[in-house]
Amino acid sequence: MSILPQISLRTPLPFDILGAQVVVAGLGSAFEGVYGSVIVRDAGGHVVAESHLLGGGNGFSLFHAAFGLGTPTTPEGTVTVQGANPSGLAENDASVTVPVTFGRQLMGGTYSGFSLHTVADGDTLSGIAQQYYGDGGKYGLIFTANRDILFDPDVIYPGLALRVPLA
Repeated sequence: MSILPQISLRTPLPFDILGAQVVVAGLGSAFEGVYGSVIVRDAGGHVVAESHLLGGGNGFSLFHAAFGLGTPTTPEGTVTVQGANPSGLAENDASVTVPVTFGRQLMGGTYSGFSLHTVADGDTLSGIAQQYYGDGGKYGLIFTANRDILFDPDVIYPGLALRVPLA
C-alpha cells in the first residue's frame, strides 16, 4: 500500500515557464478547509506573489489557486506550497518547492508561450535562436528555458525536444 505525500503538486511542474499569472493545483491534506499557502520567489529570494490555498472539508482533496505575478528580478525562481500545520509540530510540516522560469522576465517584458523544436542533426542553439528570433546571440533564452535538460549550451543532440520561448 502506498502512502500519499501531504502535498502532491500537479501544476506548476518543475521548470515550467510562467506567464503573467500562475495556477497552482494539486492534492493535499486539509484541516478545516485550509491547505496552506503558496509563495513565489525569484532566484534572489524576493517574493513575487503569495496566496492562501483554501478548499472544503478535512482530509485529502484537490486544491487550486490562480493569481497574478509581480515583477521578478531574475528569470529563474521557485514556487513553494506550504501545508497548513495547526499542531505546530515539526513532524507535521509539509512543503513542496519546484523551480520555475518567469517568461516575461526571460523575454524582456512580453511572453506569449513557447514552441517545441526537435533538434535535427547539425543544429546548434545559436542556429535555432537565429531561426526563431533572427539573432543567433539570443541562444541563452533557449538555454535558460531548458535548464532542466541542458547543462552546456554547446551540447545538444538530435531528437531532443526544446522549448523555444516566444514574445
